[in-house]
Amino acid sequence: MDWNHYRFRSLWPLPVPPARVYAALERAEDYPRWWPQVRAVNRLGDTTAVIIIRSVLPYAMTFTARETRHDPATGVLEIAMSGDIEGWARWTVTAAGTGTLARYDQVVAVNKPLLRRFAVPGRPVFRANHRLMMRAGRRGLVAYLEAD
Repeated sequence: MDWNHYRFRSLWPLPVPPARVYAALERAEDYPRWWPQVRAVNRLGDTTAVIIIRSVLPYAMTFTARETRHDPATGVLEIAMSGDIEGWARWTVTAAGTGTLARYDQVVAVNKPLLRRFAVPGRPVFRANHRLMMRAGRRGLVAYLEAD
């Protein structure tokens, strides 16, 4: 097992229509407005940005995100990531009753030296840190969409 390799899946039930959720998720530069752990999104072009994230643990992760799929018809947004983490992430936005289900899938390898050093003992903590970040993101997005 590669202790520096992670697979994550988060499901966000949201009380607004899929088109509004997709529109919010496709504007990565706005993430810091509603997702506290997304500290900065610095656009390098139309499809590339440098993103800095930091959750509860005292470290930040910096990576370059490059859009690999942008498909409003199927509700899919996907990026390739390189930097402190390497891999991909995908949002899939679908209708669910009167609202939306936003599914987030991510497969990454950690490159940040400090995290690699503590890969085995830190793994449960790193996974919990990710869950907290995703929970805060969902809450932030709901508040952002309801205020809009």
